Amino acid sequence: MQLQTAERKRVKLRLNIASPSGFGKTYGALLIAYGITGNWEKIAVIDTENDSASLYAHLGDFKSLSLHPPFSPDRYMEAIRICENAGMEVIIIDSVTHVWKGQGGLLEYQNSLGGRYQDWAKATPLYQKWLNAILQSQCHVITTNRKKQGYNMITEGNKTKVEKAGLDDEIRDGYEYEMTIALEVINDKHLAKASKDRTGLFVDKPEFLITVETGKQILDWCNQGRSTEPENHAFTEKINSCNSIAELGRLYIQHPEYQQTHNAQFTKRKKELQPALMTADAHLNHQNLHSNGNGSI
Repeated sequence: MQLQTAERKRVKLRLNIASPSGFGKTYGALLIAYGITGNWEKIAVIDTENDSASLYAHLGDFKSLSLHPPFSPDRYMEAIRICENAGMEVIIIDSVTHVWKGQGGLLEYQNSLGGRYQDWAKATPLYQKWLNAILQSQCHVITTNRKKQGYNMITEGNKTKVEKAGLDDEIRDGYEYEMTIALEVINDKHLAKASKDRTGLFVDKPEFLITVETGKQILDWCNQGRSTEPENHAFTEKINSCNSIAELGRLYIQHPEYQQTHNAQFTKRKKELQPALMTADAHLNHQNLHSNGNGSI
């Protein structure tokens, strides 16, 4: 634990786009992603929306990973790891609504436990683990979620009536506050506005159309400050210098801040060390056989 002067560092984008179905969430996410990378082949879409991303295949050769039920947090996290290990620069998760209310999602899981308030004690850690996989990814991450009509119950005297109350996000309350930017597509003309913005690029600005330039603007903001690449490279070298799986495990436990960002490097080094471990075990077993007169261990 060390007190130090605050310093602006380069960051990876965490952006959410919310809207009702048909307002252009997926299309907007792809345009922003291309503005960030300038390379369609470095963009991956984790698609829970019945392969809807394929409707935009004419834009470029982006990658797609279809995610089918059950929509558990673990399956989302596995999909994120696949994209990271493939060297993607931007991951689009379209959408996160299913991890909340889809088949096998968190609401269904909490319901299966009894649906009581105390059952969230088991469901919430799964949500947080899933959220951390997004927040700690080494890639830029863009997510989408659906919005639905909200309602209020109004009591007047002995009568109760239901009134429309705007649109509600179909994801856990507070999700957008974890993002760098949260955009809402407000109508079928694809106009967007910021509901939360740490960059200052879109706050108090009129509604706008999401374009490739939007992604370029955001990338410029992300790249302000000191690069963390030297630190990341130095830690990768530490991983590669581990000579046993036990040593690699100790390094992993000692540095939780690198567990997600360097997951691909940890996995790669573990696979490299496994053959050596098997060879060592075989050699030890061979020695034990020869040191025992009856051939038993």
